[in-house]
Amino acid sequence: MKKILLLLLVTQFSFAQKDGFWDKERAFTKEIKLASGNRTLVKIDDLPEGASEFVFRISLIDENGKITTSLASILKAIPDPTGISQGTAGAITLTNSLSGDDTCVYGIYTSEKAGNQFLKDGKLENACYFVKEAVNKDSKVISIKNTKCFDNAPNVWFAFENKNWVMSTKIVLEVVSWVDYNASRGWNAATKKELLAEAEKLATVKMVSNKSNYLATFLKVFAAKYKYSEYKQLLAIEKTNIMQSLAIESLTQSGELQNYLDKIRTTSFDLFKKGKSDEAIAIIQKEIIEKKYAKDNDYSALGDIYLYHKQFVKAEEQYKKAIDKNSSELLYQLKLAHVYLFSGKIAEAKAIHKLYKDNNVSSSKSWLAQTKFDFEDFEKRGFPTDNFKKILRILE
Repeated sequence: MKKILLLLLVTQFSFAQKDGFWDKERAFTKEIKLASGNRTLVKIDDLPEGASEFVFRISLIDENGKITTSLASILKAIPDPTGISQGTAGAITLTNSLSGDDTCVYGIYTSEKAGNQFLKDGKLENACYFVKEAVNKDSKVISIKNTKCFDNAPNVWFAFENKNWVMSTKIVLEVVSWVDYNASRGWNAATKKELLAEAEKLATVKMVSNKSNYLATFLKVFAAKYKYSEYKQLLAIEKTNIMQSLAIESLTQSGELQNYLDKIRTTSFDLFKKGKSDEAIAIIQKEIIEKKYAKDNDYSALGDIYLYHKQFVKAEEQYKKAIDKNSSELLYQLKLAHVYLFSGKIAEAKAIHKLYKDNNVSSSKSWLAQTKFDFEDFEKRGFPTDNFKKILRILE
């Protein structure tokens, strides 16, 4: 009969979603000898973090009897407690190997004070769960998260009264917790709110278009990598480094990365227009290039800043990187020709102009028109104009 029952249980729950585990490593088992008519209170070990249900089995046996199959070994084959209990509506039947004729009543408390009161008056009504009809064996799944009395209770006490008025009895109490993977990591509404307060200080938050979506993704990414207890043990410098690293990862997962990068580019350009070129360069270098998000237009933007500040060697380096990224963008070739013109490499500048003079740099502007526009801008900025005519003769 026991084999048939176990087979039915395994078949019924084999397709259940496995989002946790029976914590058999911390299963609680205790044999309690109780004299006739006496009462006792037994504290079980602290429920593990993330416990959402626990299952208990009570067996009353005579002095020579023993339990041949432990509760933990039976539960090993059952993947999900919700299937056993169908919520928390009904009791489960897990067959005991042996039970005697002795009987008891019992209650389950989350307060030692309430349990001690039972020892005095024998009233079970203050228990979170109780059985007043004398039994010689019983078992049930208790849902912690769905039963208000048990909610967030790390400690549980079992109270027993021996209903055998002649003989003492031996009660075997077994308790095994179901640990939810997510809850076991310590992230609940309160701890997430604590992390969120830190996350809102991140610089990336100010640079995304959908703040709520980004922060929700950050919380998910962080909680997946670190338990709350691990988070609390981090030194300040470790916490800063980790949060900055995960902030970037969260940009990708939230779909905010391109919006973030575009805002960095806009910020850099605004700084440049305000004359804060060093800051404009630094933000592109730190937030885009060093993090390996750079595209051809990022190198071109740096080249522009260096060019307008007559840092021709650096400008040449950046424009060449832009060309390597996108060799078909002729505007980069024209900018490189300008650098050669101002740095004394007239032959190299002429070679580029001769090669591309018959092309358009965009759908609406020819190579010649763009060159003339750039030369006028350079003249306004005080660049030397001695070689402009040499280039225009080639183009016209």
